[in-house]
Amino acid sequence: MRIIRNIFKLIIASLELVFLLICLSNIWVFGLTNGRTYNKISKIPPREIALVLGTSPRMRSGVSNPYFTKRMDATALLYHHGKIKKIIVSGEKSKGYNEPAAMKNYLIYQEGVPEDIIIEDPKGFNTYKSILRCKDIYKKKNVIIVSQGFHNLRALFFARNNNMNALGFDAQDVNKPESFYRNQSREILARVVAVVYFVLGISPD
Repeated sequence: MRIIRNIFKLIIASLELVFLLICLSNIWVFGLTNGRTYNKISKIPPREIALVLGTSPRMRSGVSNPYFTKRMDATALLYHHGKIKKIIVSGEKSKGYNEPAAMKNYLIYQEGVPEDIIIEDPKGFNTYKSILRCKDIYKKKNVIIVSQGFHNLRALFFARNNNMNALGFDAQDVNKPESFYRNQSREILARVVAVVYFVLGISPD
């Protein structure tokens, strides 16, 4: 019985540590990014360029991905209101799949954004790589990051820790309950991973 009690205590202690890590990591991310995300176009200060984080243009069913279209809407809004001068569309490009090209085409043909201000980054395989390439490859630090609000916090955490003068502009979220809760839960854990990698000095490839 003593062994069982000890095992039970160990499990409880481990769960408490995990819960504490989750809480502290998310508090750190929220604290570092507080006041740097916007959802009203009239409130966000202008920046040189927008960094648009990629996502699949279509769902598995083949229908248009609302997360994708809302990010494009938000990006076009920034441009048409004079908040940005250029746009980096960053995402994955692989055989038969090209997020940056899809973003660029949508912005040109659906949103009326000039082609010559859009830069394609085909190696934005994850959030961290998109942020780092914006700074190191394209030499841009004064940026507005465009994604949904739950994602922008982690993106800004990466940007702030890489000495970028970044703001976040939140694209409209998708209101389906299953999408909302799934993404919020996943992002809570993703922030923990981001914090742990930062503390350990590991690149989250």
